Amino acid sequence: MDAQLVAFTLFAAGMVAMPGADFTVVVRNSLASRRAGVASAIGVAAGLLVHTALAVAGVAAVLAAVPALFRALQLVGAAYVLYLAHRALRSAARPRGTAQDVLTARAGGLREGFLTNALNPKASITFLSVLPQFVPAGSPAMPRTLLLASIVVALALLWFPVVALLVDRLGRWLRRPRTARAIEAVTGVALGALGLVLLVEPVLA
Repeated sequence: MDAQLVAFTLFAAGMVAMPGADFTVVVRNSLASRRAGVASAIGVAAGLLVHTALAVAGVAAVLAAVPALFRALQLVGAAYVLYLAHRALRSAARPRGTAQDVLTARAGGLREGFLTNALNPKASITFLSVLPQFVPAGSPAMPRTLLLASIVVALALLWFPVVALLVDRLGRWLRRPRTARAIEAVTGVALGALGLVLLVEPVLA
């Protein structure tokens, strides 16, 4: 048994399951419909594919070496997360459940999941800093790195759809107007806090 591979899989599972912007977006869209939630989950996994490609291509190393570029991308990501927070808070302040809301969520779920993940440059840096530690000495780096990155994407494809389906399963209670608006408000505050952290961090660095 490859002990390093097992260790990395456990580490990656914890990293993927850790609540953050990806998790919040999937939950929010799952409240609109199961399709929207699953679409968001697939979008998150697609975003991870972008970071995988960047890490393998060495672009992540460029981001790490050029702080100004990294911070610029971080600001773009922060702005998008704050935009999602604004949408959630606006939705919490008005009646829910219209057909247009559901159609909008279905159409935007994949896009939101993808952009929320892809616009986070920290993910690329994480891939760059973590993956090499699980490449055995003397082994070809490229095949092993691709395998490790594939494990992360596969875990995301398992975890986030499960979250979406679970939220949808609890939908009857979660979609009650008062409960749904409360969840939208909490989601908006959580995304807003994440966006502000991303926004302020480059300034303080």
